[in-house]
Amino acid sequence: MRYQRLFLGVFVLSVAGCHQHPLTDYRPLDQAGMWSSNIEQLKGLNTSDQEIAQVIKLKHAGISDDTCVELVSAAHVRKHLFISGDSASNLAGAGFAEPQILEIARADQLDTISIDAVTLKLIGLSDSIVQLVLHRHLDGQPVMASAEISRLKNTGLTERQILDLINRGMTDEQAEKEIRSRESARNHKDTSFVRVRGRKPR
Repeated sequence: MRYQRLFLGVFVLSVAGCHQHPLTDYRPLDQAGMWSSNIEQLKGLNTSDQEIAQVIKLKHAGISDDTCVELVSAAHVRKHLFISGDSASNLAGAGFAEPQILEIARADQLDTISIDAVTLKLIGLSDSIVQLVLHRHLDGQPVMASAEISRLKNTGLTERQILDLINRGMTDEQAEKEIRSRESARNHKDTSFVRVRGRKPR
């Protein structure tokens, strides 16, 4: 019986420690300029070497220590490692504020919508439209992909018109039909026959 209890104790300890990373090297964080208090917080989160590498990417992107810790924590709340350093860094590089990045991270959609979010910024849409699209994504509401929004903008639609289509829940399929219709009308207009009048020959 004593040996059975001993074996059970060893088994419980091994299971409890299977997700721990006691040999993680935190020195790169210190070298990247992270405050010791934040490094201690990451130690408390049992951050892995793989996650440390992701945090280094965040530091190089200029993301604050507190947000770095929050991003790792948000991933752990979702029961997975933080592996979205590139996505978060790209959002920061496109001008998204750290609270916005954290909002996306807490919804566990950093890798899902970061490309669309960055594209919306690059095509020059206002912050209000970008925020609307992001919140529709986060709320699970239908919303066009950034590529379709960009193409609609290129057909000559104003931001107000695009905003109206987004609020109406236009899908990618519906957007494609609208784009083809507008492109067809524009091409027809550009190639319309113009009769040239001149003097009659004598």
